Amino acid sequence: MNRRQFVVKTSQAAALLAVLPSFACSSQNGITNGIFNDFGIQLWTLRDVINANPQETLRQIGKMGFTQIESFEGEKGIFWGMKPNEFKTFLDGEGLKMISSHCNWTKDLQQKAAEIASVGGKYLACPWLGPQKSLDDYKKYADEFNKAGEVCKKEGVKFVYHNHDYSFKAMEGVIPQQLFLDRTDADLVAFEMDIYWVVTAGADPIEYMIKYKNRFKLCHIKDRLKDTTEPFASCTLGEGLINYPEILGKAKKLGMEYFIYEQEKYNDKGVLVNAQESADFLKKLKK
Repeated sequence: MNRRQFVVKTSQAAALLAVLPSFACSSQNGITNGIFNDFGIQLWTLRDVINANPQETLRQIGKMGFTQIESFEGEKGIFWGMKPNEFKTFLDGEGLKMISSHCNWTKDLQQKAAEIASVGGKYLACPWLGPQKSLDDYKKYADEFNKAGEVCKKEGVKFVYHNHDYSFKAMEGVIPQQLFLDRTDADLVAFEMDIYWVVTAGADPIEYMIKYKNRFKLCHIKDRLKDTTEPFASCTLGEGLINYPEILGKAKKLGMEYFIYEQEKYNDKGVLVNAQESADFLKKLKK
C-alpha cells in the first residue's frame, strides 16, 4: 500500500484533541522576513497532476518560486520515469534541486540511497509506519532505523523518519516520537517534522525542536483550517491557524535545514493554484 492508502485507511481511527494548542494560533500578521533563502515542495502535494506529465508539472513549480523538491516513490518511481542522471539534468535546467525523497525503505534501500546521493540528495525518508500495537513495536522500529541509517551513511545520505500524529500520542506512558529520538543514533538518523501533524496531535513543535536541538533537519509546512477538529484539514499557507512565521523562525535557529511545503486537502481553486498561493506566502519569509 502506498502512503495515501495507508493514511486514508487509518484516518477514521485518528483521535484528534477537541481543542488545538493555543501556541499554534496566529492571525499571520507581522510576518518577519529573513528566515530562509530557499524552500521546497513535497511532490506528494501534486500527486493528482504530476503523473500525467512529470516534467511539465516540475517546470510549473519552478516558475512558482520553489527551488527544492522532495520526491516520493510513486508509480513512476522516485525519479518519475527518468534515470537518476537524466532527472538531475532536467532539474538543473529548471533551477530545482532534489533534497530528499520518501520511499519504501524496507526494499532496495542501499540502491535507493546510492541513487539519491548521485543526484545530490541528502536524505531518504520513511514516510509512514502507522500506529503500533505496543511500545516494543516502536522500539523495534527505532532499532531498524539505526540499521537503515548505517546503510544510508555508507552511500553518503542520511536516513530520516517523517512523523504523523500517532507518534506524538502516549502509549504505556511513553511518547513514541521521544522514544525514536532517544533510541536512535544522531549520527545515523535524522527527523523530518511534519508540523501540521505535531499540532494536530496537540503537541508543541517548538518544544520538541528545543529539547532535541539539531535532530529535526527537515520540516513539512502545511497549514490547518480554523474551527475544525477533523484530522485531515490542511489548507493554503497563511489561511489557517498555525503560526508559521514564529515557528519557522525559531526552527532555523534550532537546526532545521530544509523547509518543505505540503498540502493534502485543496480548495476549489485546485492544487496548482493552492501551491502558487502557498509559494507566495513562503516568499515573504525569504532573506
